[in-house]
Amino acid sequence: MNLDELKFDEKGLIPAVVVDAKSKKVLTVAYMNRESLEISIKEKRTCFWSRSRQELWRKGETSGNVQKIVSITADCDKDALTVVVEKEGPACHLGTDSCFNNTVWENDELSEFSYEGLLKLIEGRKINKQEGSYTTYLFEKGMDKILKKVGEESTEVIIAAKDNDKRETVYEIADLAYHVMVLMIEMGISLEDIFDELASRHVIDHKVKQEKSTASK
Repeated sequence: MNLDELKFDEKGLIPAVVVDAKSKKVLTVAYMNRESLEISIKEKRTCFWSRSRQELWRKGETSGNVQKIVSITADCDKDALTVVVEKEGPACHLGTDSCFNNTVWENDELSEFSYEGLLKLIEGRKINKQEGSYTTYLFEKGMDKILKKVGEESTEVIIAAKDNDKRETVYEIADLAYHVMVLMIEMGISLEDIFDELASRHVIDHKVKQEKSTASK
């Protein structure tokens, strides 16, 4: 869309909600003016307007914690932006991954699920062994046991899918995913490692599609 369609406030600013492309977490809320937005698009990295210093502020110019822009999207009223980024280092000046770390209120009945949260729970069962915990049991038995379970659950997924049983297949995929995550913790593999690998394959796939398209012309 044309930048002229955006609605900057009376001070010439527009709020920008910065989101991590991998985790989908909100990293920070900053402000852009027309110039900083144009710089961000040109340089493909976030540049904001500092309201306290009254000057342009390229994220990471002193800390090195650069944010490379994946996309910028305006809301329906065109008076706010979502900036999806791939970050290098902490997003917050306090050195934390995100600026949003202080829980004001949380509904216990609707606890938020995340892969990161599940991985931390699994890791906790390895570090602080808990009696009666199946996860702790797997870590105590070691790699051979973990690999055996991954193999068994893979077979269960195949059987359920072969029977065209969607509900059972979902159940077995969840079991497989859990045991793969146990394997990841055992081997020191992070979600970021997996995301990076998948992202590299996406780029390769995109290039292959372009080459096929060119060849067909």
